[in-house]
Amino acid sequence: MKRLAVVILNWNGKSWLEKFLPTVVEHSKNSDIYIIDNASTDDSLDFIKQNYPEIKIIVNNKNYGFAGGYNEGLKKINNEFYCLLNSDVEVTENWIDPVIALFDKDQNIAAVQPKIKSYHNRDHFEFAGAAGGLIDNLGYPYCRGRVFDHLEKDLGQFDDETEIFWASGCALFIRSKDFWDQKGFDARFFAHQEEIDLCWRLINSGRKIFYTYKSEVYHVGGGTLNKQSPQKTYLNFRNNLSMMLKNLPFPQVFFIIFIRLCLDGLAGLHFWKQMGFSHLWAVVRAHFAFYGQALQTWKLRQKSQKKKFYNNKYLIFKHFLK
Repeated sequence: MKRLAVVILNWNGKSWLEKFLPTVVEHSKNSDIYIIDNASTDDSLDFIKQNYPEIKIIVNNKNYGFAGGYNEGLKKINNEFYCLLNSDVEVTENWIDPVIALFDKDQNIAAVQPKIKSYHNRDHFEFAGAAGGLIDNLGYPYCRGRVFDHLEKDLGQFDDETEIFWASGCALFIRSKDFWDQKGFDARFFAHQEEIDLCWRLINSGRKIFYTYKSEVYHVGGGTLNKQSPQKTYLNFRNNLSMMLKNLPFPQVFFIIFIRLCLDGLAGLHFWKQMGFSHLWAVVRAHFAFYGQALQTWKLRQKSQKKKFYNNKYLIFKHFLK
């Protein structure tokens, strides 16, 4: 068995596999490659079997979403490290070795993210991770190189190896032991921000999350749910609230969530104006779903939480006032 398993979750994604599997196979020769299939109804599995017989296939019995799909499939993979890779990612030469070197250098590192750039605008960072994820004191995730919808050009300003708060799920390297010590992703999330929740739990348990510029990938983004989808709005708002309830230190958790609920209301009104009533309704649905899960979420809190968890204060106000 090789140390690393590169694992791609697939759901009716034949077109992405046709486009991006060649680079994964070419540049991952010292790794095992797996496809976890979430009960696809297209012919993507036939395509893999016919063209890439060396790739191992794990078939889930239904579509568990991103979080649950990985949880189910990874139970059957026993490598030392996982790389959870989106099907719409183009990898580059030598994208693996710098990450493994970081893991070997510091046994306290649980997860590592490469530099993530835009496939379509290749000199800019990409939304889902950029140069490493951070969070502000109100629970808003952002990245080095990306704040809300503003994306920076890559001018080498983040050519470093440094500790971050969360690593993007589009190209997430993680020790398998750390993944299972945390019981994997929270499957209730289905998709969106499950990797932030996992990284937050790892940090609360004393582990480290890192970024390295020496590994670089290009991400298309929006391959499953596009940016304009009300379902994406629903999942992001619901999951963010649940993540905060689970991981914020006590007693700040109550004050911060109250503030966020108010700001979510303002955001919903803004979405209504910009994108239509369906997005406002998605925010409302997200809040009620959060309330419905709140007791269960509270029971999932760890024994202790880091008192200083954030990398920026009131980022949303600074950004939009600016």
